[in-house]
Amino acid sequence: MAKAKPAEKIETPAKAPKVEKKVEKTEHKADILRTYGTGRRKDAVARVWLTRGSGKIVVNGEDLAKYFARPVLRMIINQPFAVLNRIGNFDVNCTVVGGGLSGQAGAVRLGISRALNLYDAEYHKPLRQGGFLTRDSRVVERKKYGHAKARRSFQFSKR
Repeated sequence: MAKAKPAEKIETPAKAPKVEKKVEKTEHKADILRTYGTGRRKDAVARVWLTRGSGKIVVNGEDLAKYFARPVLRMIINQPFAVLNRIGNFDVNCTVVGGGLSGQAGAVRLGISRALNLYDAEYHKPLRQGGFLTRDSRVVERKKYGHAKARRSFQFSKR
């Protein structure tokens, strides 16, 4: 039997010293130029862009008061700002399609809430407690065959 040779020492190339890269995270509120949120309600879909500003809200190219004439709908849209005490601090630009005015107002509110949540994580808890981050899943019930509407039957005549 042959004698085993002692293990040879294998030289490994010298590793370059590690250079630490400083990566600064810039997640300050002032650094964020614009945040986006999508809102849906019934058949309405809203795309909302939020920027720091004077409180101007533009819906489909029109002023809020002109597009949503009913004060209740304007109140619904401003609810997320009221909960956070930030009325007049953000400019909102949004486009809404589908549904009626009530569904569109609900969609814009959800879009604003989601954009505010992305803008600052501290806003999450009050928005969640107010129920503004939850999508309202109620939609119109479909019409069934053999019925006049979704649940209404045709008039029954005994004779």
